[in-house]
Amino acid sequence: MREIGIDALDDMARGAGILGTGGGGDPYVGKLLAREAIRRHGPVTVYDIDEVPADATVVPVSSMGAPTVLLEKLPGGTEELTALRALEAVLGRQATHIVPIEVGGVNSMIPIAAAAQAGLPLVDGDAMGRAFPEAQMVLPTLIGVRNTPMAVADDKGNTLVLDAVSNHWAERIARAACVQMGCQVSCADTVLRGDQLRDGLVPATLTLAEELGRAVRVARAEHADPVAAAVAVLGGVTLFSGKVVDVERRTTGGFARGRARLEGTGTLELDFQNEHLLARRDGAIVATTPDLICVLDTDSGEPVTTEAMRYGLRVTVVGAPCDPRWTTPAGLELAGPRYFGYDCDYLPLTAA
Repeated sequence: MREIGIDALDDMARGAGILGTGGGGDPYVGKLLAREAIRRHGPVTVYDIDEVPADATVVPVSSMGAPTVLLEKLPGGTEELTALRALEAVLGRQATHIVPIEVGGVNSMIPIAAAAQAGLPLVDGDAMGRAFPEAQMVLPTLIGVRNTPMAVADDKGNTLVLDAVSNHWAERIARAACVQMGCQVSCADTVLRGDQLRDGLVPATLTLAEELGRAVRVARAEHADPVAAAVAVLGGVTLFSGKVVDVERRTTGGFARGRARLEGTGTLELDFQNEHLLARRDGAIVATTPDLICVLDTDSGEPVTTEAMRYGLRVTVVGAPCDPRWTTPAGLELAGPRYFGYDCDYLPLTAA
């Protein structure tokens, strides 16, 4: 057990931005929301997965929508608590713990804000070990946990609680509602018992995010290579360094979709749907989802999200291994390259 205070947020947001593989929403926005919530309500208590009672009611809280919209349509700061209360009303019981659905950008910070507002402890882990664009792409799906009932709340005060025949259908229905609600909503869903956390979460990812953000900060202060520091913490590989020369990006169907092209010693193309999904170096695939494809500013080591990618940025692309459960046949069916329409199989980073 430990506490998250305001002093931890800078490092944690930086690390979460890197782990978010380009998506998960702008970590700066999430950091502001978490900082204000902690300022008003005090630090958030964090428990390791093994410290949570078996009969606990653990609720992931998150943001859904296109991250490009989040840059202009900032949350009001109450949506996540509204979604949580709507879900509790349907469940007929109160949440005992909050957990991030993904360790990525704003979606690592929003649960901190929700935990502070609700006066609940936070679980150190998440359901992906990175960020994915669709709601069914979580480890609980692999162990048969439903993501409904799902509560959705927007900045205007609208709430929606839906039930669905499958986790994939819940994503489709919630995404359609999200588009109508302004392409940015908060969600509470995928309720877990305490005895399901070991199989349904990647443990200690908030701690990893803070460690990763700290490593980049310290390396920069010591005039060392911040990208190399990040690679060391991730256990990853450097895929490419160069300049962003072209970005094709569109907001459609509640996602930010597109492709970025980098030039350096050769070329690298990145395909993304909120998150980076595929990397091609000189036309050959070198990394695929579900492994992490992270873009960092070459000089500062700061994460570069897909919505912030622009011409002229000098960046380094890093690959890092995903949780091994994602590379099982069921994991690849849920979040592998063929799910997203790519005519290729998963390529382990060691073979890149």
